[in-house]
Amino acid sequence: MTLVLILVSIVVATMLGLVTRNRWRIPLLLGSCALAVYAFQPVLPVRGLDFWLPTATLAITTLTWILTTPPEQRSWRINWPAVAILGGIVLALGLTRYLGFSLHLTASRPPQTLEILAGMAGVVLVAFLLMRFTKPGKAVLTSAFVFVILLFIVLKFPLLAALVSMGLRSLNHQSTSLALAQDLRWLGFSYIAFRLLHTIRDRQSGRLPVVSLSEYLIYVIFFPALTAGPIDRIEHFVGDLRRPLALTADDLGEAGKRLLFGLFKKFAVADVLVMIALNPTNALQVRSAGWAWVLIYAYAFQIYFDFSGYTDIAIGLGRLLGIKLPENFNAPYLKPNLTQFWNNWHMTLTQWFRAYFFNPVTRALRSGKKPLPIPFIILVTQVATMVLIGLWHGVTLNFVIWGLWHGLGLFVHNRWSELTRRRFAAVSPRWQSALNVGGVLLTFNFIALGWVFFALPGLSISVHFLRVLFGLA
Repeated sequence: MTLVLILVSIVVATMLGLVTRNRWRIPLLLGSCALAVYAFQPVLPVRGLDFWLPTATLAITTLTWILTTPPEQRSWRINWPAVAILGGIVLALGLTRYLGFSLHLTASRPPQTLEILAGMAGVVLVAFLLMRFTKPGKAVLTSAFVFVILLFIVLKFPLLAALVSMGLRSLNHQSTSLALAQDLRWLGFSYIAFRLLHTIRDRQSGRLPVVSLSEYLIYVIFFPALTAGPIDRIEHFVGDLRRPLALTADDLGEAGKRLLFGLFKKFAVADVLVMIALNPTNALQVRSAGWAWVLIYAYAFQIYFDFSGYTDIAIGLGRLLGIKLPENFNAPYLKPNLTQFWNNWHMTLTQWFRAYFFNPVTRALRSGKKPLPIPFIILVTQVATMVLIGLWHGVTLNFVIWGLWHGLGLFVHNRWSELTRRRFAAVSPRWQSALNVGGVLLTFNFIALGWVFFALPGLSISVHFLRVLFGLA
């Protein structure tokens, strides 16, 4: 997000928090979130795609609500305002193509009105069929879960994304030779997918609370957390949403503090560090090990201040709207081991994978007729979890290696802790402090080396940079 969009978001959140009455809170918040889906979407080279992707976000979210809601709870009387708001916004944005000036609510000129009406009619037809013939059973929910996963893979796998871009360009009579994976930059979908998968899985297990269409849409596309999280749980989010909005001086003070900290971290620190942080260009240009370490350390702090800055901004905006979003960072680089680092870095992502992958797989492996050795279970689950987190960032070899790096690191730390727990428990406080300092330094450098695979696009350039880093090139 640009500084302008962040400042506009602050103004909108402040107005909604201070001006709206409680009975208008849900409709106005839903409308603001729906508009933000379009406003935040960057311009794309495929004609009309930067309009259709936000529209698809609204459509998929609505259809997922239908699939996860029991038929008796799909009341038209309660949910028609949400349908009217979404339909009105999509159609109104489409009609802006006929204005003589731009409102800057869409990245580029919207498609033809007949195309938009045809798309809306298609969504309405699918929604009617789902409401008429489906209920949240195992087969339906599993199909929805797989669909979201497959869509995510297509967007994150460069070759598949480029092929889809080629097909879309062909339909638009544009040059297919210019197709790139970056043509499918679907803003916010990584976090939207996690929220959709969370609700689908919780419906399968019978834990999902019944929510209205408006509440579900606001949860999934909540504009403060749309682009960079954090990932809240729906029961906590809707609980805040249903409470009467009455901002206090403490709320305003906390929101202001988080917004100022976030803006400072992002634009005064991260955006300065990015000029010397590791990237594909300077990775090939650097010649000395000393400068290579400067690049990797700059990247480590740049990604932290950038990501935690966005999180502070999201939490501050949420506080203005009466939503207490969860914390995402807690001084992760000051933790003495890799396990504590991952308990304090992007905490909501770690908690999501722990709840929906690590714990279920661990229980499955431990409950077999022939229980597997505990160290083997720990190795498999930790490595698999971290590889999946790597693939969430992108389906490339480098992200797989980054996941393996952290998964194996977590396993080694787990075994080392088991081996030395009793011995270190008897160490004097002075030596314990020294060991903690040593652990912080060791852990930080281990993480920094892992960032090489995260920051660079391919294995060959990563290996080249590592050779320079250790004076081997």
